[in-house]
Amino acid sequence: MTAQLEKAFAEASKLSPSEQDALAEWLFVELQSEKRWTKLFADSQDTLSKLASEAFTEHRSGQTQELDPDHL
Repeated sequence: MTAQLEKAFAEASKLSPSEQDALAEWLFVELQSEKRWTKLFADSQDTLSKLASEAFTEHRSGQTQELDPDHL
């Protein structure tokens, strides 16, 4: 465990039991969410590559226009 994480857990240990449980639940949900997103991105690389290739093809053939965020 890193020193930074130990420090965070030391501070968390000062919370009330219900606050510690809430923090633990939040952390668990966040870690599960991160794992889910990592897997989704890893599984989507072929699709993302295909979409990027299509976008470059459209851009090279003049089918795109520059985005001006001030004029949406």
